[in-house]
Amino acid sequence: MSSNEINRQFRLAARPKGMVKESDLSYGESPVPIAGPGEVLIRTRYVSLDPSMRGQMENRADYVAPLQIGDVMRAGAAGEVIESNNPRFPIGTLVSGSFGMQDWCVSDGNNIPLRTFPPDIDPVTALGVLGGTGMTAYFGLLEIGQPRVGDVVVLSGAAGATGSIAGQIAKLKGCFVIGIAGSAEKCRWLIDDLGFDAAINYKAQNVGEELDRLCPNGINIYFDNVGGEILDTCLARIAMNARVVICGGISRYNTTGPIPGPRNYFNLVYRRARMEGFIVIDYARRFGEASREMKEWIDAGLIKHQATVVDGLRNLPKTLVQLFEGVNTGKLMVRVD
Repeated sequence: MSSNEINRQFRLAARPKGMVKESDLSYGESPVPIAGPGEVLIRTRYVSLDPSMRGQMENRADYVAPLQIGDVMRAGAAGEVIESNNPRFPIGTLVSGSFGMQDWCVSDGNNIPLRTFPPDIDPVTALGVLGGTGMTAYFGLLEIGQPRVGDVVVLSGAAGATGSIAGQIAKLKGCFVIGIAGSAEKCRWLIDDLGFDAAINYKAQNVGEELDRLCPNGINIYFDNVGGEILDTCLARIAMNARVVICGGISRYNTTGPIPGPRNYFNLVYRRARMEGFIVIDYARRFGEASREMKEWIDAGLIKHQATVVDGLRNLPKTLVQLFEGVNTGKLMVRVD
């Protein structure tokens, strides 16, 4: 490592009010941290942009502690071990973890849990389809949704990192899959490239009318990534014993004021259905088995994945804003170098 290296960082500068802004993050520089006994020094190569980051910027505790003003912005990342004082993580190992919006970090594998990947896995794959969003799709669909052959599966945010993978897994399980996305181009990608049976452009089509046409007997599994009006529309059309998987609610993350609950929730009673939320970290001990099966599907051409990659660490704040504007197809990440 060059003695001229610095650790470029983005820190939380302000609590977002409404839509997240670039000015909510501030740029700074610090010395490169030193790996102590049992620790490794990791150089970040790619940083993930995820909807959950918006909630972590607020002063509230949910499944992780909130960030404080001045903290390095929390973010998932993939990087390379540059120096190692830990035999579990040799120099050159590709690792992923919550490294934050910065060039360098140190870990002993516990204070920042590290996942390792074999040499044939590239950082984009490690951070995307085999990373947190891929694991979210896998466990959310299979464990919470419990698909059966012939089920009608509807996914919102279907062209995003999680929805695009969850929909393909549903197809592998013999389901009829309908994706809801925000452009004609994304809808074409879902059908032509990923093999979805149908797609609805919520910006140009009436979602309820299209669902009535495409699945007149109702929805067996609704995989929700957005919440809001689309969640309500799908709750109104669930079939008997349906499963509603609450994965995310990006439509509400930048909303100010009271957030209304779903009006059609009582259909869960009428249809003897179940609506369940989950956090993927609860399945962390099973990431290895999921990654092995996912890689088999990828190698066989049964799962396709795409990433929207932006170059340059300095573009992290702008790219975070773009995430909530829906610019990405598949996984959104920044290549640091």
